[in-house]
Amino acid sequence: MASGLKGIHHVSAMTAKALRNYEFYTQVMGMRLVKKTVNQDDTSMYHLFYGDDKGSPGTELTFFELPIMGRNRPGSASISAYSLRVASDEALSWWERRFDELGVDHDGLLERAGRMTLAFRDPEEQRVLLVSDEHNAGVAAGNPWSGGPVPVEYGITGLGPVQLTVRNAAPTLATLTDLLGFRRKGAYPSHMPGQPDVVIMEVGEGGSGAEVHVEERNDLERERLGRGGVHHVAFRVEDEHELREWVQRISEAGYGNSGYVDRFYFRSLYFREPGGILIELATDGPGFDTDEEQDRLGETLSLPPFLEPNREAIEARLKPLVTELAR
Repeated sequence: MASGLKGIHHVSAMTAKALRNYEFYTQVMGMRLVKKTVNQDDTSMYHLFYGDDKGSPGTELTFFELPIMGRNRPGSASISAYSLRVASDEALSWWERRFDELGVDHDGLLERAGRMTLAFRDPEEQRVLLVSDEHNAGVAAGNPWSGGPVPVEYGITGLGPVQLTVRNAAPTLATLTDLLGFRRKGAYPSHMPGQPDVVIMEVGEGGSGAEVHVEERNDLERERLGRGGVHHVAFRVEDEHELREWVQRISEAGYGNSGYVDRFYFRSLYFREPGGILIELATDGPGFDTDEEQDRLGETLSLPPFLEPNREAIEARLKPLVTELAR
């Protein structure tokens, strides 16, 4: 039988402008570009991975670039927000001042589910929260990137809670508990009057790196995914053996799924839960240093071996991002 999930592995979102996305997440947010590659299902699209100093599982924020994509239309059946962890409440105050200085759209400091948070929007109105780990236990954080503009003591240490918005929470909660092994941790009031409480679910060692917050919103139409929206959330599986057991378990439970998928940097399985959320299960390894040295991560276009024979054709279709980033 498959062992339990370990927490959040990565979140994958959409951008229409890879260069602007790169500049914001590295120069404003201070995250490291740990892998510059392509969408393996559509090699005309960049796939950018940001993370901690070495792209550890649980710290990876990724973006697919689709230049012609329209703006995201928020709604149900969506990953409506995700979080980035910082070490302390003091770090949040530092980020609030930084956002003011740099003109980043943000809200004020606010306690959510027992933690201090700071909500902000990126240039494409991606909905993100910084969340303090000052009173957090559970899944360990990563190590902030020391090569960027943000002091290490205030740097991004990984992914925090992910919010799922669905029209009917019950089937989603049942999938999280009965299939994926999550447990209910608590709840907090919805920001919308008349709507049910947001339910906090956690898995593995718990803590902000292993939580999803399920929001029921039966007043919303279904999200239309676009730039500034989130494509899927992935949860951590120990290794390939465990992943193959999850493939069997999810298939036996009657969920349509991708089966085993080799992404080279990790192995994956995809399925959509009843509320419409696309979920991935991904192995912790082999990791991003499989084809690049740790100190050179993200500097050149990386292709897995099965795409390497097509490098010339792939690069011909891509906007020369490497040249632009070097300016």
